[in-house]
Amino acid sequence: MQGIETVSARTVEEAAKRLAGVVTRTPLEPNERLSARVDARVWLKREDLQTVRSYKIRGAYNFIVQLDAEHRERGVVCASAGNHAQGVAYACRRLGADGRVYVPGTTPRQKRERIATLGGSHIEVIVVGETYEDAFTAAKQDAERTGATLVPAFDAPETVAGQGTVAMEVVAQLGFVPDVMVVPVGGGGLLAGIAAWAAERAPEMRIVGVEPAGAACMAAALAAGEPVRLEAVDTFVDGAAVALAGSVTYPLVRDGGVELTDVAEGAICTEMLSMYQSDGVIAEPAGALATAALGKTVKIDPGQIVVCVVSGGNNDVSRYGEVLERSLIHEGLKHYFLVGFPQEPGALRRFLDEVLGPDDDITRFEYVKRNSRETGPALIGVELARPGDLEGLLHRLEASPLQVERVEPGSPLFHFLV
Repeated sequence: MQGIETVSARTVEEAAKRLAGVVTRTPLEPNERLSARVDARVWLKREDLQTVRSYKIRGAYNFIVQLDAEHRERGVVCASAGNHAQGVAYACRRLGADGRVYVPGTTPRQKRERIATLGGSHIEVIVVGETYEDAFTAAKQDAERTGATLVPAFDAPETVAGQGTVAMEVVAQLGFVPDVMVVPVGGGGLLAGIAAWAAERAPEMRIVGVEPAGAACMAAALAAGEPVRLEAVDTFVDGAAVALAGSVTYPLVRDGGVELTDVAEGAICTEMLSMYQSDGVIAEPAGALATAALGKTVKIDPGQIVVCVVSGGNNDVSRYGEVLERSLIHEGLKHYFLVGFPQEPGALRRFLDEVLGPDDDITRFEYVKRNSRETGPALIGVELARPGDLEGLLHRLEASPLQVERVEPGSPLFHFLV
């Protein structure tokens, strides 16, 4: 394969020609809820409505379509949290190439099933490890062993150029350059592609990359002056849970004049729920990154024209219980306590009457009676009607004769519960 060495406006525009008729020109929709939040004109670039429900098809297809006959015959391999693999699967089936995709165990079942469906007989799905890096290591070893071509999820100029077509499409749809574009960031492929194209074609546009707080690898790279591996990664935002920024994407982001920020996973969950309930948009966690940060860690001037990229909609409905839980905790509405109840009749009734407020709700109660002790421990989850109700609850707990220990967010037990 004769690959390109760097990414420029020209290579992005050439990628757009290859993608014509293959990818969907996704809608660019105004959003009243977000516009009201920041007193500006906010548009959503709906890549969740893309051919494979994410923008990843743009880079995967642009990479694979440029392979010569010999490399296609050897097949391809890739590592992915799910979305890139779907793009590879779709491209393989369309181009008649065979491939193997490696995904970590945290990849939702919905994404795994979609990969198999999109690729058909051309794709084999292999689950390995718990992180994207585990899957990438396995895919790289496969390529070295078999001679197959590794299709990077973000760290290749061909992939980055394909992702950058999102920006030129937005400008074409608007008919002008927006003031701000807010972009989700994992390994940096989408952000790097947009920055490379905009540097030449829309230098006046402010570009902001948003990372999950538990996987801010690009910010770590910029701080260190080179890509550095994060010691720990929160895998909840599976589409952006990357521990090491790319060697191709990092310099493009560094030199692209972009801003970087991050947003807490709980805030992402709250935004996912708002998008579903208010906008009718089913976004995966990474798809809600840009809008979650809007007006919070990303400040917008009144009246500006802002485009937020909704990067994907491959969300497993079975995860909504966890999404709601994380959102309630982030909003200060859900709290956990270990309570030692005296082993006597009426103890629980007194707790309900004397400690709980009128609008407090017990959402979890696990009680273990120990006959050898005078008290029995119970794990209690309490949902409040308002964040401000916590002070009164804590005061009543302190004033009661019960033995109480609050399960603090970030503690080992808390991570076990959520």
